Amino acid sequence: MPDGGFPPPRGGRFATTRWSLVLAAGDQTTTRSAEALASLCEIYWHPVYAFIRRQGYRPEDGADLTQAFFARVLEKGYFQEADPARGRFRAFLCAAIRHFLSNERDRERTLKRGGKQPPLSLDVDAAEGRYQLDPRDDLTPERLFDRRWALALLDRVLTRVGAEQAAAGKAELFDHLKGFLTGESAGAPYAEIGKTLGMSEGAVKVAAHRLRRRFRDTLIEEIAETVSDPADIDSEIRYLLNAVSV
Repeated sequence: MPDGGFPPPRGGRFATTRWSLVLAAGDQTTTRSAEALASLCEIYWHPVYAFIRRQGYRPEDGADLTQAFFARVLEKGYFQEADPARGRFRAFLCAAIRHFLSNERDRERTLKRGGKQPPLSLDVDAAEGRYQLDPRDDLTPERLFDRRWALALLDRVLTRVGAEQAAAGKAELFDHLKGFLTGESAGAPYAEIGKTLGMSEGAVKVAAHRLRRRFRDTLIEEIAETVSDPADIDSEIRYLLNAVSV
């Protein structure tokens, strides 16, 4: 990620944000409520699961409580009083989980008791596999939540950029260059990639530069959907990149 400030995302994407999904999920008088809640569940269920597991719950209980949390959001209208002016959606959701767990004393009050079912399907085995890969000693539930939040964000960004490249007929090129985007792998040398794809080394370098720029822009767009003030984008990106590095 280059140094310096991050400009606002292109195309005015602040109009539809994670906060707008929160407000729609909280307004149970509209047909968009369940749809908005489904979107929030799909995006954020794994950070919620990781937070709950780090509290000491077993995998099966973590899955039940994750389901119960989103069900409670629907039943009790947790999001009805959500205020985007409070800042980062990440912090809001983490506080909501803490509040939920503090009230969840009786295990029979999980989804097993019935009630409204959130439109959410958990791949618990995959979630537990990822949880076991997380640092286990010095991460509080809050820090682990932020780490998983950041990893989920980067995964969404990579998926979006990959879909764009595939639509442009550049899926093979993207597969060779995506290792340069996240810092997890340096990828093969440009010359080697060029030889494989029938491109010059210079052309591969240009493609990599453009892909990094698009990845950065998409990251900014995703971050913009979780903060109430565009001025917070820069600090939120730096905070989340630091969370991934722990």
